[in-house]
Amino acid sequence: MKTKLLVASLFLSAGLYAQTYQVPVSERDEPMMKGKFEPTWESLKQYQVPEWFRNAKFGIWAHWGPQCVEGSGDWMARSMYIEGSPEYEYHVKHYGHPSEFGFKDVIPLFKAERWDPDKLVAFYKKIGAQYFFVLGNHHDNFDLWDSKYQPWNSINMGPKKNILAGWEKAARKYGLYFGVSLHADHAWTWYEVAQRHDTIGPMKGIPYDGKLTKADGKGKWWEGYDPQDLYAQNHPLSENSWDNGMIHRQWGWENGACPPSQEFATNFYNRTLDVINRYNPDLLYFDVTVLPFYPVSDAGLKIAAHFYNHSIATHNGKLEAVMFGKILNEDQRKALVWDVERGAPNKAIPEPWQSCSCIGGWHYNTSIYENNGYKSASYVVKLLMDIVSKNGNLLLSVPLRADGTFDEKEEKILNEFGAWMDINKEAVYDTRPWKVFGEGPIAEEDIPLNAQGFNEGSYNKADSKEIRFTQKGDVLYATALGWPESHTVIIKSLAAGSELYPEEIHEVTLLGYGKVQAERTAGGLAITLPAEPLNQIAPVFRIR
Repeated sequence: MKTKLLVASLFLSAGLYAQTYQVPVSERDEPMMKGKFEPTWESLKQYQVPEWFRNAKFGIWAHWGPQCVEGSGDWMARSMYIEGSPEYEYHVKHYGHPSEFGFKDVIPLFKAERWDPDKLVAFYKKIGAQYFFVLGNHHDNFDLWDSKYQPWNSINMGPKKNILAGWEKAARKYGLYFGVSLHADHAWTWYEVAQRHDTIGPMKGIPYDGKLTKADGKGKWWEGYDPQDLYAQNHPLSENSWDNGMIHRQWGWENGACPPSQEFATNFYNRTLDVINRYNPDLLYFDVTVLPFYPVSDAGLKIAAHFYNHSIATHNGKLEAVMFGKILNEDQRKALVWDVERGAPNKAIPEPWQSCSCIGGWHYNTSIYENNGYKSASYVVKLLMDIVSKNGNLLLSVPLRADGTFDEKEEKILNEFGAWMDINKEAVYDTRPWKVFGEGPIAEEDIPLNAQGFNEGSYNKADSKEIRFTQKGDVLYATALGWPESHTVIIKSLAAGSELYPEEIHEVTLLGYGKVQAERTAGGLAITLPAEPLNQIAPVFRIR
């Protein structure tokens, strides 16, 4: 098996050969749209990122579904099956043992009773979002729309609402580009913990509910539904599956991951095309290495080709679609937009890219709320301006409670961020990177990415010595990532005689305030700030 995967990977990375896939998907139910793009890397490399995405810079993501019910954070539907974990202990104490009350039984408790997508999306636009993402499904394999290929969906159970359609209607109303994230391709290995059992205590040896079938539902609330449509565990465990860390090492379907069946891969492909064809998203996000089921299946390549061809067909011959992939090599970044999770490269990237992050946990986490663990508005601005200076966009997730609302601490942070954006947005939207992305101790460090990203903590320490540049036409913008106590910002890149900026500087304006005094010396452009800061976040200068 490992030899087959290696050969497939080599052929795919080369992008030069006809490929025979270990798990080819069927197009019987959802034919791939034919057109300019074919499901090969060579064809997909024709892709050009649309200008609207390059100009947008900032989006908000509602990473929200039934895993928010217990308030125990991201991956709750997996962790509740890991004996001894905090999520397991909480679930057993408040809901029952996972042999008797599994994640399938959490789903009816997801009511979304206070969810108001119109109000939420209007607020997101007010604070500066230019595009909006909804969670279509997560690794929990539950579809948040009237899914044709997954009976475990939000119409049939839980809120009994079409969540995706509600979000999509609101996004279109307020003129935001609409994105859908789809994560269910990893349910196959992610839910393997549901095949386990306790190893100690009074429930020792009693299997969790991950292997139940439709026949077991007689007389239960889920009678008529097959738990295997949700858990997808009618297969052998991956190698070393009882090692809780193996899921990360097997994320790219290597290192002994049990290969997905053709039925499972095709089902995910069908569900994804169902979303594309019926809801016309502008953006698609997958939480995967490169593409869904890469490199064992052609599913991801076919989804990409279909998505691009569908966009051309629905936009009068113009490609307006954006599709993301993680851990991409340079060739793959020509076919997809590179997504970096909770982090950023420490250099400007030629192709437009995106960083996805969250002010808290990906799913709502009560302990983060109680312990004041959210990112501050200042932290979000530091991330945004660093990312934009490097040719990237920031997609920010705002965790919602199960009822469909955010809490008052999140609201305060978002309002502070929105107030800053309202004053300084001209240095964000429609800009492009300058000759250098920035200066300062952090800018000069070598800060490596860790797998998908995961280095954003390095940027939280940024202060007024860290400058990030953007430009628009003949205007240069410089953002200091903090207010200096000395009331003076020195920009070394703009020193007298600098090759980076040989033109004369006639005027420096502090956005939201007006003209400020600036002196250009051999040490840098020294800008004098007002005695009182305009905000607690960051000053932005317009330089002509």
